[in-house]
Amino acid sequence: MLPATYEAFLDRKDAGEQLAAALAGLRGTHPLVLGIPRGGVVVGRVVADHLDGDLDVVLVRKLGAPGNEEFAVGAIDESGHLEIGDEAGQLGLGDAYLSREASRQFARIEERRRLYSPHRVAHDPKGRVVIVVDDGLATGATMRAALAATRRHGPARLIAAVPVASADRIPSIKSLADEVVCLSVPRHFRSVGEHYLSFPAVEDAEVIQLLKPAGHPRTAPFVCGMRFAVDGVMLEGDLHVPADARGCVVFVHGSGSSRHSTRNKHVARALEDRGFATLLFDLLSPDEDATFSERFNIAKLARRLDGVLNRLADEPHVANMPVGLFGASTGAAAAITVAALRDDIRALVSRGGRPDLAGPLALAKVGAPTLFIVGGADTQVIALNRQALAAVTGVGELRLVPNATHLFEEHGALEQVAAMAGDWFARWLPHVDRGQ
Repeated sequence: MLPATYEAFLDRKDAGEQLAAALAGLRGTHPLVLGIPRGGVVVGRVVADHLDGDLDVVLVRKLGAPGNEEFAVGAIDESGHLEIGDEAGQLGLGDAYLSREASRQFARIEERRRLYSPHRVAHDPKGRVVIVVDDGLATGATMRAALAATRRHGPARLIAAVPVASADRIPSIKSLADEVVCLSVPRHFRSVGEHYLSFPAVEDAEVIQLLKPAGHPRTAPFVCGMRFAVDGVMLEGDLHVPADARGCVVFVHGSGSSRHSTRNKHVARALEDRGFATLLFDLLSPDEDATFSERFNIAKLARRLDGVLNRLADEPHVANMPVGLFGASTGAAAAITVAALRDDIRALVSRGGRPDLAGPLALAKVGAPTLFIVGGADTQVIALNRQALAAVTGVGELRLVPNATHLFEEHGALEQVAAMAGDWFARWLPHVDRGQ
């Protein structure tokens, strides 16, 4: 189905509505719509809702060219099956490079499956009408891999559906699908994004939300402001408790940050989507924070955190939950200091932290499994975290976010931090009833 070129789509939702109209004949078949993350999930959610179908993801990753990871030279799917495009030969890429790139992208697939489907198994395409959806088709490598992966599961009918595509890539898609539905095939195609008036980046948190069944009753989270009288000052905090929360993660800020930290709020929202309650609070009063040295007063920061944890244990909404700590910068040192003194901390994550400031004795006493996350380009802090890891006597791990600097401001870096932290807390914060 290859109609004449359409005008630019308003956004992915508009593209999904137009695509759903073109697929209206499938209403009543209860199709399985598989979105290719991330943009394809936005389009797929609209299609699934209009056709009364189920939505899931098909996890494939393109293999990027050296120095330009957005240019696909192939793709890999969730089973490890490789699709190598002609572009790899044209660039003279050898097996060694392709093997390294495939391993890197396969690891990302595993992370995304844990992130997107933490509480359920993936939908089975066997015997169903399956529609594989993306927000556009450029090289076609990802779609080809997605179709091949889905075909191996035995769908009754397999359809590839995209709002816009490059004309020279359509034939390779036709050979893998029973039907291709494409709304727009521009005469001159340079990129998918140029055919949308609005084409913002899609974050993992949005994908997680979209994967929740349409119309599924969602209990509103419990949200409240809290005040902690500690150390002669009043500290402000924000508590978020999603329905059926399985643990509580307390954020410990540092180096001039606060409960309003954009980076920590971003990670907190991602953890809430994965079923964790979160507490973000101010370790210092505004007057104290104005004094630079106070941000490095680890003893004071630890004392404040300890007092907040004591108060939090009396909060009915989280009183019986296992507790984890997420420390950033000097806050990581405070978290380690407290975890060394308490036996109720079940897991600890340090993001770009200064765990060295806690000292080797505190690190050696920490019983909670500890994950150190550092930007791959943050060389000085990497060295400090390696030293800290060496001092840990319990379970410890150091993970680097490739090419990220100290503040994780690079595209996708903070999402990787959230995924790593979520996996760590999901592993080490099993729900227990302390009252038993």
